[in-house]
Amino acid sequence: MMQLILETAKSLPEVVAVAMNGSRANPKLPKDAYQDFDIVYFVTDKEPLLADRSWLRAFDEVLIMQTPEEMTLFPPSLGERFTFLMQFTDGNRLDLMLCPLSAIPEWAEDPLVEVLYDPQHLLPQRVPTDEPFWLKQPTQAEILDSWNEFWWLSLYVTKGLQRHELVYAMDHHQSCVYEYLRLLEWLAGFRAGFQQSIGKHDKWLFHLLPEKEVDFAQCLSYRTEAETWESLLGLQRLFNRDMAELAVLSGFDYPQAQGEAIISYTLGLRGSINE
Repeated sequence: MMQLILETAKSLPEVVAVAMNGSRANPKLPKDAYQDFDIVYFVTDKEPLLADRSWLRAFDEVLIMQTPEEMTLFPPSLGERFTFLMQFTDGNRLDLMLCPLSAIPEWAEDPLVEVLYDPQHLLPQRVPTDEPFWLKQPTQAEILDSWNEFWWLSLYVTKGLQRHELVYAMDHHQSCVYEYLRLLEWLAGFRAGFQQSIGKHDKWLFHLLPEKEVDFAQCLSYRTEAETWESLLGLQRLFNRDMAELAVLSGFDYPQAQGEAIISYTLGLRGSINE
């Protein structure tokens, strides 16, 4: 695939340089067949390549394509740049950006870049780094804010379940999930050090906390109201338990009794529904 990407670039007179972003540019990560090819074509003029897109056929048969800069539901955010997001029938995925030379400074802000082709020496040369994506050590104020947010949101879940509004309850439970994952990120950092990344959407989080995964997965069932109650109570207990460990590792204090009180309150609400 990489050879095809470079050959196609060299066949297009508008393309004067090629670079790669994303996980394939991160030297710390093992390569696998599921990684996207995040490629940038630096162009003197993107308009001819947009007007006649037949050159895209060189890659492979496209299963589905997305062009964010042409969408209305999801407003674009890349300015002068244009992207073709392509999933091919052979399993490869190519996220191909056309970047005008005037937008090179914006592109260069990405810390994970690898120059693949640059005969005119237009692109900055540097070593890719994932440091901006490392886990961030929290302050006590941030920990307390997260504590408060989790318990506050959990009561919206109970409200939805009391009203038999499953979608409402599920949506707020997901917000609680994100807050719990934030806690686990901090826990992973204090256990293993903050000089590492756990990837987009916490995808490597449970590599650092493998013993947490099964318990967490059991708190994600929303098929019925009864299962959603159990998911909420399970998540509340996990959050309370793991915050205790975080407090020890960080040396920060938190109102543990408040968590126990809200768990008891939630149990009472569930019991009243079943009466």
